[in-house]
Amino acid sequence: MSDLSSYKNRLAKNAKHWGKWARRHGIQCYRLYDRDVPEFPVVVDWYAGKVHLAEVETGWVQTDEDHEAWLAEIWYATGEALGIAEDDIAIKLRRRQKGESQYEKTGAEGDEFIVEEDGLRFIVNLDAYLDTGLFLDHRNTRKRVRAESAGKRVLNLFCYTGAFSVYAAAGGARETVSVDLSNTYLAWAKRNLAENGLDTPAHTQVRADVLQWLGDAERAGEKFDLIVCDPPSFSNSKKMAGILDVQRDQRYLVETALDLLNPGGVLYFSNNLRRFKLDESLLPLCEDISAQSVPEDFRNKRIHQCFRFVKR
Repeated sequence: MSDLSSYKNRLAKNAKHWGKWARRHGIQCYRLYDRDVPEFPVVVDWYAGKVHLAEVETGWVQTDEDHEAWLAEIWYATGEALGIAEDDIAIKLRRRQKGESQYEKTGAEGDEFIVEEDGLRFIVNLDAYLDTGLFLDHRNTRKRVRAESAGKRVLNLFCYTGAFSVYAAAGGARETVSVDLSNTYLAWAKRNLAENGLDTPAHTQVRADVLQWLGDAERAGEKFDLIVCDPPSFSNSKKMAGILDVQRDQRYLVETALDLLNPGGVLYFSNNLRRFKLDESLLPLCEDISAQSVPEDFRNKRIHQCFRFVKR
């Protein structure tokens, strides 16, 4: 057995610190640990008494037996440090994502349950998919969107489970349009709105390839006041006409979104591609708000990049 005391001590200390912080802020799900001790390359997220434990691929060479034994030790130590049952810990091997993998089922059914964030309710499932249904690193930007949405027509591109749409609706948006390719996630977005008493005809979900939908919306003369665009780094879904590569396609995404904005309208454009560089032609048009948008419970300040554009 490897010595897990440094991992357990750090995890318990972090849990105490971030638990107090989260209670003060009305947050039930937050990051507890992200490779703080290099020998234990896992990411631990707390979801209202349950834990999402993701192993980070390191390139370490281990036999399958050694790897399973090591993972079992981590699993057990995590429960001990946090005072929860192993059944309340969902464990994932986190490989470099390719294509549609963020949408893939893990093969486990998992149980859905509700978590609260800033007075809003969200359905999460820690087992069924690689992701849980709520991206914790966008918490700060969600709050911004709520604060800026009153009376606005809001567009949420690559909407996933619609958290930005819920925040916009809760902030008094007169209309939200949520666009994604996945029926599963669009249905989840609708249920998230319903959980907050916000599933009204003013808040619609559209199943479409975002790249195609943007062109259609531009030709149709659609206009919005606030747009959120948080694309995956890469997608080659069979449902899409082409391949999405955020580094290559950023100008089309941003410029077309800006064309859809009313004067004074705001676009939030973010992604989590580590090597991402914003196109030089776009730099003068925006403010890089990444430093403010990454929440304080995230030790990894490069978890995403976020830019705020205002339509002139």
